[in-house]
Amino acid sequence: MPCSSITSTADDSSSNNNNKKKDGSSLHDFKLNESTFLASLMPKKEIGVNRFFDAHPEYDGRGALIAIFDSGVDPAADGLQITSDGKPKVLDVIDCTGSGDIDTSKVVKADSDGRICGASGASLVINTSWKNPSGEWRVGYKLVYELFTEDVISRLKKERKKKWDEKNQEEIAKAVKQLADFDQKHIKVEDVKLKMSREDLQNRLDILRRQSESYDDKGPVIDAVVWHDGEVWRVALDTQSLEDDPNCGKLASFMPLTNYRIERKYGVFSKLDACTFVVNVYSDGNVLSIVTDCSAHATHVAGIATAFHPKEPLLNGVAPGAQIISCKIGDSRLGSMETGTGLIRALIAAVEHKCDLINMSYGEATLLPDYGRFVDLVNEVVNKYRLIFISSAGNSGPGLSTVGAPGGTSSSIIGVGAYVSPAMAAGAHCVVEPPSDGLEYTWSSRGPTADGDLGVCVSAPGGAVAPVPTWTLQRRMLMNGTSMASPSACGGTALLISAMKAEGIPVSPYSVRKALENTAIPIGDLPEDKLSTGQGLMQVDKAFEYIQKCQNVPCVWYQIKIQQCGKTSPSSRGIYLREASACQQSTEWTVQLNPKFHEDADNFKDLVPFEECIELHSTEETVIKAPDYLLLTYNGRTFNVVVDPSNLSDGLHYFEVYGVDCKAPWRGPLFRIPITITKPKAVTNQPPQISFSKMLFQPGHIERRYIEVPHGASWAEVTMKTSGFDTARRFYVDAVQLCPLRRPLKWETSVNFPSPAAKSFAFRVVSGQTLELVISQFWSSGMGSHETASVDFEVVFHGIKVNQEEVILDGSDAPVRIDAETLVVSEELAPVAILNKIRVPYRPIDSKIIALSTDRDKLPSGKQILALTLTYNIKLEDGAQIKPHIPLLNDRIYDTKFESQFYMISDSNKRVYSSGDVYPSSSNLPKGEYILQLYLRHDNVQILEKMRHLVLFIERNLEEKDVIRLSFFSQPDGPLMGNGSFKSLSLVPGIKEGIYLGPPPKEKLPKNSPQGSVLLGAISYGKLSFAGQGENKNPEKHPASYHISYIVPPNKIDEDKGKGSSLSSKKNVSERLKEEVVGAANEVINSIDREELAKFFALKNDPEDEEAENIRKKMELTRDQLADALYQKGLALAEIESLKLADLTWCILSKDEDKSPTLAATKGTKEDIENKKSTDGRSQGDLFEENFKELKKWVNVKSSKYGILLVTRERRSQRLGTALKVLCDIIQDDAEAAKKKFYELKLSLLDEIGWTHLAAYERQWMHVRFPPSLPLF
Repeated sequence: MPCSSITSTADDSSSNNNNKKKDGSSLHDFKLNESTFLASLMPKKEIGVNRFFDAHPEYDGRGALIAIFDSGVDPAADGLQITSDGKPKVLDVIDCTGSGDIDTSKVVKADSDGRICGASGASLVINTSWKNPSGEWRVGYKLVYELFTEDVISRLKKERKKKWDEKNQEEIAKAVKQLADFDQKHIKVEDVKLKMSREDLQNRLDILRRQSESYDDKGPVIDAVVWHDGEVWRVALDTQSLEDDPNCGKLASFMPLTNYRIERKYGVFSKLDACTFVVNVYSDGNVLSIVTDCSAHATHVAGIATAFHPKEPLLNGVAPGAQIISCKIGDSRLGSMETGTGLIRALIAAVEHKCDLINMSYGEATLLPDYGRFVDLVNEVVNKYRLIFISSAGNSGPGLSTVGAPGGTSSSIIGVGAYVSPAMAAGAHCVVEPPSDGLEYTWSSRGPTADGDLGVCVSAPGGAVAPVPTWTLQRRMLMNGTSMASPSACGGTALLISAMKAEGIPVSPYSVRKALENTAIPIGDLPEDKLSTGQGLMQVDKAFEYIQKCQNVPCVWYQIKIQQCGKTSPSSRGIYLREASACQQSTEWTVQLNPKFHEDADNFKDLVPFEECIELHSTEETVIKAPDYLLLTYNGRTFNVVVDPSNLSDGLHYFEVYGVDCKAPWRGPLFRIPITITKPKAVTNQPPQISFSKMLFQPGHIERRYIEVPHGASWAEVTMKTSGFDTARRFYVDAVQLCPLRRPLKWETSVNFPSPAAKSFAFRVVSGQTLELVISQFWSSGMGSHETASVDFEVVFHGIKVNQEEVILDGSDAPVRIDAETLVVSEELAPVAILNKIRVPYRPIDSKIIALSTDRDKLPSGKQILALTLTYNIKLEDGAQIKPHIPLLNDRIYDTKFESQFYMISDSNKRVYSSGDVYPSSSNLPKGEYILQLYLRHDNVQILEKMRHLVLFIERNLEEKDVIRLSFFSQPDGPLMGNGSFKSLSLVPGIKEGIYLGPPPKEKLPKNSPQGSVLLGAISYGKLSFAGQGENKNPEKHPASYHISYIVPPNKIDEDKGKGSSLSSKKNVSERLKEEVVGAANEVINSIDREELAKFFALKNDPEDEEAENIRKKMELTRDQLADALYQKGLALAEIESLKLADLTWCILSKDEDKSPTLAATKGTKEDIENKKSTDGRSQGDLFEENFKELKKWVNVKSSKYGILLVTRERRSQRLGTALKVLCDIIQDDAEAAKKKFYELKLSLLDEIGWTHLAAYERQWMHVRFPPSLPLF
């Protein structure tokens, strides 16, 4: 996800603006004037840009090309039009996710009038000036809301609803008047036909009112047309549905676009949305990509790095001369979440465009650092193609080891932390009184990584007022986050690239990174501050001086692999001693140091001559011992390091071993080995508690405490008391533990104290592991106040240890024995367990592997990416909230060797209800059958082949009434005998107690839980001391709850299963009526003794009389056959009448050319209809009405099965309101998938009534309910 937050330019929610002095006299170090204020909005001075420009005014990013991996850049945004030397700023705009793709494989030809039928069904006029030698027009369409952000959609919906309401109110007023006129004309309504007429008028009014309440705007549809003009692919859009003026937005008026990189032109959908878009055509015209951004994030990022404002130079980005390409990795279908597909395509594009830098202000937590498919490809891009990859470290601080992937955890990427200067605080954030010194933002993620690497390389300003897309309806806004620090660093690096290219210095990510790290200004005075800030605040001018001096030095990256002597654990990139056992004695570590050259290095010129005499230094020799010297050649060298933490005090300690070139010590450290030691404090009190008193806080201050969690503890209860301050204070409280092969176990909360008070929290802990407890006052909280906040913190540990934390009930009737004990303090054993979810397994019914297009899915190595599509059939007996679950793939974007995944859930009409990727979301689906397609990508066909039979689970929450509360027993036979129920007892340390957890009663199992399904829930064992009423009854709310699952066994054999019934062998009358509808129906009707049937249903039958019950079933079948025959006959009679009326009208109109067509039609139709009698003297209308009345005797004609005939009858009688009401009721009550014929009938009724606004609304919904095909992945 993006690593930023958005803040209004007029207010920063974290500042104390209410106390702001108008004269600014509270700024104790300086006062802002207009120029320094504007400069603070786009900070550059902090990283030495001003000094660099003074010395090198033309090295402003010219010649540097940056790929922005983000949510999509708006090429129309302010400051992103041209570079400082007049070149185009944005060279390409690409949607790497596919979220804007449209299938344009359908080819049509224009008719003689120059019209084509668009994919939406609309008739489109082609502009005669458009060149199209082949005459082939490719068509597709898109629901435009799929291209917009939530903000734009919300604005459009509000405006469209306002206009729709105006039209609806006009129709309501007309309906009210018609009803009032009717009542005035007919004071006493007794006639049946009059009653029905009045009911029709009332129904019209009711429908209009109801429609206003149920209005749900799914947005307009835009038609797209693609053709080849003999040179390039061209695209035109029909956007009439977005415009109020029917003459605007027509296809023929559209200025055709081509792929953005060819002509660099863009369009805007309409003035109302103000949303910019570009187009790209792929796969020989079969795929059109409409590219829009999915948030303002990317444009803001691009503006920080490269914006150029000729009239407002203080608001320029860091490198106004640099150019960019926009690679959209945030998928609009997922809000703005990045996808594996987006990430890989973005790397391909960056290499294809020969970019110099990549900025990626996105990231996620990871369980394995420096690992995964994306990281592997990044390594290739950096090492082979010399791209410099810069990324945000993350916003999960201030706890240690919170850096995210890929920016903070990958060796090939420069991870950037977020810094705020006094000027930024005063200007951009409008705080009352800025800090006297710059500091890291409180939320900026910290190192080290789980394998000991520093995590943060350097820091840069983490906030700015920068350009945003036009759809925001403003030019710029304030955002802060490491998302903003990364482009600041990237822009600074672009200046270095510009200078290096201008002076002929070879560009290498190795040398640039070394220059940035070795010239950064330290932030803070303590060694451990590096874990927050990296090597410090980058300085562009100093870095370039360093590069100039080192231009003849080999471009080398010093790869470090460390392993503890005597252990076979995986190698690490640093030494991280976190647990108590590792801090009690000396340990020896083997360091493998390997110089890595770029792939194009020459064996004789670069590798063979490489030899460096390196002097090793330890920042604290009493703790860290290393050799004094080593000679390093191309094949690398190992040496040992001894770490002795035994004499260190409790708390955080940071050291380094670094190597310096003996012959050129001015180069600074060539490599650094970070060594982090967190020595925890043991809890020796009984009961186990620890207190930290009188901790004093100023804005931005952080206190860290390290505690060895007592063995047997499973949760902690904390009380935080504050005192000694006046204005409100805001604190972050974080608790972090590290466990092998897991993401950091992190609990966090933001606490506001309007005044001194006490607050309590509880969170889960892992027994025996070091707990980092971090209390921090938010960086801008309390600024302007000169009072120091005092905090007392008390932590009490609790725990109940059980023999199995995750309980699995195997489906048998036997209970599961659970042994419980407390090792910490006496606890009340009060177990609670519930089952509130079900997972149903599915295997694919189909699988297909294809090679993807070479346009955007061919790796730089030349390998073609393949795609595996798996199809699953899912049936829901009832409506439910469901979520797909794929254990192998879910919850991992970066720390996985699989490239990407995406799923779509659709119904039989191809309507998509849900889509997602690694983080599946829950969706509400009505009862019915669905298709889930899972799309997996990789370049290795063998990996995809192994996944052809991948098991997928559909998870749904049980309704509250179906949640199963499991019972506990003190005896093993308790569940069967129904005795020995267990509620609670007091556990004493050292004494183990046993209890039995019974399986759920079979009668309580949810329906539709097939064999092999898994019921899921939670189990907890203890009570919170400060829990509210009822909280202890829900195990999911307990911090120390565990997973519990129950495997559904085979169902009991249904004794009636397989018994046939002769009744079911009767031929369905609907099938017989296909050939001779009315005749076949009459045959069935006449064969049934209706008098006898009526007599039977007038009697009451004894349900216990088997013979009578069999007769009842037979009679019900006969009745159903009769009703079916009458229903089909009625539909046929109505159809015959309609066809004959149409034929008569056509004949009369063509009889006499001399007569007035209208008069002839009217006169002739009336006469012919009057004379058109059936053989027994009755008209078709009489036959229909008689047939309908007969059907009404036997069934409810308003039911969904027979209701269409009632709709037809009301329509024949011109009671269109009643017809529409009946049809709407049928649609609402129909439990099956939407039926297109019902909605087409509804549309025709709306057109006939003349409600154009409702008809337009329904036509938009038709594209949602009944798309012609599934969307592209």
